[in-house]
Parts: sequence; structure tokens; C-alpha cells
Amino acid sequence: MVSMEAGNYLYLYCIIETGEERNFGPIGVGGRGDLVTTINYDDISGVVSRTPLLKYDLNRENLLGHQRVVEEVMKEYTVLPVRFCTVAECAEDIRRVLRKRYAEFKRLIREMDNKTELGVKVLWKDIKTVFREIGEGDPEIRRLKGNIASRPLKQAYSESIALGRMVQAALESKKNEVADNILERLNPIALDTAINKVHGDSMILNSAFLVHGGRVKEFDDAIAELESSSNDRMGIKYVGPVAPFNFINIVVEWR
Repeated sequence: MVSMEAGNYLYLYCIIETGEERNFGPIGVGGRGDLVTTINYDDISGVVSRTPLLKYDLNRENLLGHQRVVEEVMKEYTVLPVRFCTVAECAEDIRRVLRKRYAEFKRLIREMDNKTELGVKVLWKDIKTVFREIGEGDPEIRRLKGNIASRPLKQAYSESIALGRMVQAALESKKNEVADNILERLNPIALDTAINKVHGDSMILNSAFLVHGGRVKEFDDAIAELESSSNDRMGIKYVGPVAPFNFINIVVEWR
């Protein structure tokens, strides 16, 4: 049970299916050691901790603090993650949301039962080799490079711009081809796939997969096969199981 003190609000992390009062320990976001507990309505609960703030900066430390709590709760329950920095003024606000959206939350908990998120990022290990292959394999890029090399830098300025755009377009095409091949292998194992933005020239794929618990080993094996078949050209960062942040993101409006 949460008792309110002056100046304290309630940070809401996730929704779980339990009517019991739980204490998950002093792991609340913000680094104060706030206890993470539950606020119940019938047989569902909001997982909360006290906080003096109504707003948290969207930075790595706070995001990881939020995720750590959700993933700790996930060890025992199916979780519905709530959007980062969802803060209530009082316990009754949370009970009101649980009551109003009871049927929705129960349905989503059933849908997420025994399902997990697995994160996959794929990167080229040696981007210089990839650029060299692009330059050697495209006749138009080779022609432009030859023209630029034979002329003074100022005279070749516009061609240099055109060359840069052509190389970037070829890189994106190559990324898409490799990513499509990877997704063709992984998508049939997953129930759903989220494709996130890639960052930098080396990153080919930034994705998350919702996988039934009974098929996680099959997914593990597929990742191992992809790593083996890449001939050490690609690195795969494989994370999970984690809470389904990419597939469930409960947004709460208090009024």
C-alpha cells in the first residue's frame, strides 16, 4: 500500500495482474532508493514509486532507471509497460485509470502472456571495406571518382557532391538488401516485429521482435546461424528477453 506524504507524487512504471500488495524493493527511478510497490484495483495493479518530481528529463540514466524497474517486475509478472515519465498526483488517480481501463488492461495482459521482446541490432564490422566494395562495384561511381581524381579540387566540386550522394544511396540500398535477408529469416519465428531507426553508416538493422516463450530457443538458433553465415563481416547485438517496450506503451491521461 502506498501512503502519500506532502510534496510526493507517484511514478507509474507498468500494469500487472495481481490484487496483492507487493514491494519490489528500493529501486525507484531517480536514485533516491524509493520503494517500488503496487496500487490495486480488483485483480490488476499499477507498479509505482514515490517521486518529488512531476517531470523527468528524457536522458539515458532516467530511461534505464524506468526500464530496470519494469524488467525486475517482469521476473514475476506479465507486464504492460507505461510510457516513460507518467506521474500521478495521488493514488486515487491511478485507481481511477485502472478502473476505467480495466477490460483493456486485462485483454492486453492475456495477449502478452508468455511473450517476450528480443532486440537485434546488426552492424558491419568494417565499414571501410563496404565503402570500397561499393566504389569498385558501381561503374558510374568509378567513372566519377576517375573524373574527380584527374581535375583540380575546385573544378570537381559539383561532381564530388554528386559522388557523395551516389555512394550514400548505394550504401542505403546495400543496407536494405542485407536487412531484408535477415528479416526474412527472423520474421517467421516472431509474432510481431518493430523496425527502429538506424544510426550511422555501419548500422544495418535496429529491430525488436515479439516472440512466444516456446519459440525463444528457435530464435536464438536463428541468430547463431546468421552470425555464423556472415563470415565475420557483421556483428549482431542480441538482447533479451526484455519487457515488450516496442509493442506495448500504455499512455495515461489522468483526466
